[in-house]
Amino acid sequence: MGKKVGVLLSGCGVFDGAEIHEAVLTLLYLDQQGAEAVCMAPDIPQAHVINHLTQEEMNETRNVLVESARIARGEIKNIKEVKSNDIDALILPGGFGAAKNLSEFAFKGPEGEVNPDVRQLVNDMVNAGKPVGALCIAPATLGMAVKEKAPEMTIGKEEQVIGALNAIGVKHKVCAVDEIAVDEKNKIVTTPAYMLGPGIKDVAKGIEKVVTQILSMI
Repeated sequence: MGKKVGVLLSGCGVFDGAEIHEAVLTLLYLDQQGAEAVCMAPDIPQAHVINHLTQEEMNETRNVLVESARIARGEIKNIKEVKSNDIDALILPGGFGAAKNLSEFAFKGPEGEVNPDVRQLVNDMVNAGKPVGALCIAPATLGMAVKEKAPEMTIGKEEQVIGALNAIGVKHKVCAVDEIAVDEKNKIVTTPAYMLGPGIKDVAKGIEKVVTQILSMI
């Protein structure tokens, strides 16, 4: 049996959903290394919709699962239907959706809520000793979900974000874009990706290392 890795998406597009490059690179490296990706997303309304051309908010509503299905080419599950027993590992690509739709971090900081289904699955994975990866801003939501475990992770170099996570017990490690932070105790692997950038070839290096590390920990 091949390794099954959940890929938790949060919409489609960097400003209000999943970061498309990060999501696609995750899927590419999983496939290249012989793992099966199980895409999933919560069936909830997006926090808001952003025009990616102007970066202004639009007066419309979209569904996180429906939008995420674009990236997954339609092969996607409602996160409510995915249990930790179904997958060997989990990876959260970044994009503001990870901090707007999977949690309230973008709006309320670390005092905000984490989507209950996201919180449940992430905690079940960590408690079962199954590896979890997060890219870009996604470690903020992951850190909020498992703050009791005092996870060690990276979120780039923004002092405000680092300070917010430190305040809830997350240990922060500064990494370059091609580096990963590995929390051996909790089996959590993170990389800054587009928190640092600057380009797709740069973020690709760290994402490939996350995928390789995650698969080695299964």
